Amino acid sequence: MFTGIVEELGEVVSVEPGPVTRLAIRGPLVASDATDGDSIAVNGVCLTVTGVQEGTFTVDVVAETISRSSLDSLGPGSPVNLERSATPATRLGGHLVQGHVDGVGTLLERGPDAVVRVGLPVQLSRYLVQKGSITVDGISLTVVEAAAGSFTAALIPTTLARTTLGTTPVGGRVNLEVDVVAKYVERLLSAPGASGGTVGREDREGA
Repeated sequence: MFTGIVEELGEVVSVEPGPVTRLAIRGPLVASDATDGDSIAVNGVCLTVTGVQEGTFTVDVVAETISRSSLDSLGPGSPVNLERSATPATRLGGHLVQGHVDGVGTLLERGPDAVVRVGLPVQLSRYLVQKGSITVDGISLTVVEAAAGSFTAALIPTTLARTTLGTTPVGGRVNLEVDVVAKYVERLLSAPGASGGTVGREDREGA
C-alpha cells in the first residue's frame, strides 16, 4: 500500500528484456533501507525488490504488468517516480494507493496555471468525481474536472519539479489508478441482494 506522495525522482539504469523484464533503477533514498522482497512503486506500479547495490535496486516485471502499464516505454536514462510502501506510522498525505494500474492514459494538454488534461479509458470515467482522488504515474492528484474520457488536475510547483509530470510531453502515456474505495462501493452495490438492505441478527432468526 502507498499514499501517492513521490519520495524520489529516480532513473532507470538498465533494462534486460526477456520472459521477465529486469529493471535496474537508481534511487539512493528509496534504496537506502530496501531489502529483497520489499515493495517500491515505480511510476505507480507496485514492484518487488530483487536486489540492492550502492543506491540502485532491481525489480522483475512480468509480461502481464508490461502489457497493462506504460513500463514498456522505459529505457536507460528514463526518469521514474519512486515511493516506498507505507508503514503504520506513515503520514497519509495523499490517498490510499495500491500500486495496481487500472489503465494507461495520455497527457492531452497543458493549460494555464499548470492545469493538465489527461485522457483515460472511458470505462474508468465513472470512478472520477470533482475533487476526488486519482493516481497518475504514482502521484496522488485531485480531480478538478471530470468528463467522459478525460479529467483535469492542477499541478503545484513541487509536483512539477520533483516528479515526471514536470517533463511528460503532450501525448505521453501515464499509468492510472482510480480510487480503490470507489471500486469497492461499486462492487458492493452491484452484488446480489445489495438493494435489499442489511440483514441483521433479528432478521435471520425471525425476531
